[in-house]
Amino acid sequence: MIFIAFLFIVVLLAGVPVFIALAGSSFIYTHFIAGLPDFVILHRMAGGIDSFPLLAVPFFILAGNLMNSAGITNRIYDFAVALAGWTRGGLAHVNIIGSVIFAGMSGTAIADAAGLGTIEIKAMKDHGYDTEFSVGVTAASSTLGPIIPPSLPFVIYGMMGNVSIGALFLGGVIPGFVMTAFMMAYVYYCARRYGMGRDQAFSWRTLAISFIAAFPALLTPAIIVGGMTFGWFTPTEAAIAACTWAMILGIFLYRSLSLKQFYKVSMDTIETTAGVLLIVAGASLFGWILTTTRVTEYTTEALLALTDNRYIILLLVNVLLLVIGCFLEPIASISILVPVLMPVLVKVGIDPVHFGVVMTLNLMIGLLHPPLGMVLFVLARTAKLSVERTTMAILPWLIPLLLSLIAVTMIPELTLWLPRLAGMIK
Repeated sequence: MIFIAFLFIVVLLAGVPVFIALAGSSFIYTHFIAGLPDFVILHRMAGGIDSFPLLAVPFFILAGNLMNSAGITNRIYDFAVALAGWTRGGLAHVNIIGSVIFAGMSGTAIADAAGLGTIEIKAMKDHGYDTEFSVGVTAASSTLGPIIPPSLPFVIYGMMGNVSIGALFLGGVIPGFVMTAFMMAYVYYCARRYGMGRDQAFSWRTLAISFIAAFPALLTPAIIVGGMTFGWFTPTEAAIAACTWAMILGIFLYRSLSLKQFYKVSMDTIETTAGVLLIVAGASLFGWILTTTRVTEYTTEALLALTDNRYIILLLVNVLLLVIGCFLEPIASISILVPVLMPVLVKVGIDPVHFGVVMTLNLMIGLLHPPLGMVLFVLARTAKLSVERTTMAILPWLIPLLLSLIAVTMIPELTLWLPRLAGMIK
């Protein structure tokens, strides 16, 4: 099994797509070493994606794409400008607030960076902000996408770990606002240090007009989270409701979504969904091999031999996740690591909902760094910067993100209070 893991890492570092690396190394083990029938591969891969919660994946992806294409992101940004543009370093605060709002609709960091990020970076550059600073705050704020519900990684984690997706969604709310507070505090520090001014005067009239224009879009998070909290629909049905609401806004209210745009959005969604599900299928097969070869048991025994202190184990796992997040996509990381790490968590008494938020936050930070940080590459292309300059621009923003990670890791109640209040966990 060590040989297969080594082969997987070598193939992945050679630039082969994650799905091929996972499925290929798994095939070598099942066919040439274990001598299992080839249909085992297809059976395990099909079983990995034969899950009702995974139906939420294409719908959350479609909802985020519809929000971007229907011009809803522009209205969100205008409202955020009216709300916070008058503060020192205003557009940086706007960048973060816009991501908070959009996070309640898209569920992915990539959608945030590609949608709002394009608008935010251009606006900040037009107002005289340094390009690197603009890219840094945009990258950091995009990590809010999968933490504040809805969240595509939470859906995958819930499916792989048999954890309530509704509880994960509620568990991400307070950590999301903790991240927001740390990032806005860092913006305030930068504004004071570098003498940033205000970008526009505050106007109640402008705030009211922008709020009215954005209000229908702002209802999306309330529909998704409120509907699940009150038991009106499941997370999968919430994703469908988000898509339906986005289509109503784009076609009938804002009249900004044409048939041609809808076709393009649908094709983009199919492409992204296919990529995600292929990774989940390959990772399910790989995870099954890890389980059957007792790697999960050996991992549990090795960690517990070091310590049975839950906080030390969380610290060790955090370091592991931060490293892996730089090399593997979040979906693949979650699919592979949850079966390996979950037995350890259960034995030391770490709540799976708490760990789900911690794991996702770690992997979102990994999206900001080479060699496989997708947000890094999206923003480098958007801002027309080299990957090296973009990486250096993001580095200072690791301070508020890592402080947020420490707080969420060491204070479980930040994650667990809301799900307990809603009766979703004990």
